[in-house]
Amino acid sequence: MTTRAPLPHSRRRSSGGTPIVGTVTRGTTNPNRLRRMDRWIAAVHGAELRRTREPLAIDLGYGAAPWTAVELLGRLRTVAPRARVVGVEIEPARVTAAKPYERDGLVFRHGGFEIPVPARPSLIRAANVLRQYDEIEVAGVWERLCARLAPGGLLVEGTCDEIGRRHVWVALGPEGPRTVTFATRLGSLERPSDLAERLPKALIHRNVPGEPVHAFLRDFDRAWAAAAPYASYGARQRWIRAVRDLTADWPVTDSPVRWRQGEVTVAWGALAPAA
Repeated sequence: MTTRAPLPHSRRRSSGGTPIVGTVTRGTTNPNRLRRMDRWIAAVHGAELRRTREPLAIDLGYGAAPWTAVELLGRLRTVAPRARVVGVEIEPARVTAAKPYERDGLVFRHGGFEIPVPARPSLIRAANVLRQYDEIEVAGVWERLCARLAPGGLLVEGTCDEIGRRHVWVALGPEGPRTVTFATRLGSLERPSDLAERLPKALIHRNVPGEPVHAFLRDFDRAWAAAAPYASYGARQRWIRAVRDLTADWPVTDSPVRWRQGEVTVAWGALAPAA
């Protein structure tokens, strides 16, 4: 049985009167930082959002500035015009600062992992939140957030660099983790294993020999090296060739349509921690 650390509870309460679950994190953010994750969500989850009568998305832990929530609303509405976004932050001052940015379909709420909204969301996006927690806390957070999802809902949890060039995230449904996606600006990539520094908390300490994610990144680097002749056609063609070679040994779940975006998605079970 896996031991799970209890989630931290704040003594404060949300505007709805429920205890807030979680702790304050740094809150650093930048405009357009989560564009890769947003594009992926719109592509793979857009149809589900359109089918939903009132699709609700949560931007959990949007940080010291509301840019990511504002951008999420705009990007989701390109595929689901009825989408609404609630930005949730555990630091009250950040909620106060975000209030002037509220508009039709976008509001900000004080809260944490308890998700202080009455409806079940179709999407919860938690970017750069769990990186500042302990690895042992991740399973409990995932379980709590997945329990809040609507049927057919999606939780996307991951980490990116400060300007969004490199990003790795886990996609989960109500049943648990499904896939891991690696996304990068190909022009700045020296080798695929450069993405290791942005692995989500559940995997970042597992990039060591004997762990599946370490073996995956090792094989990805080898495929990237073997695809070097394709570099004359551009980094995108080299990436596509390397990913195509990976499919021989790894359960890649997406297609060249996504590979062209500098992405590759792998089944969670192939990369899950060995322990």
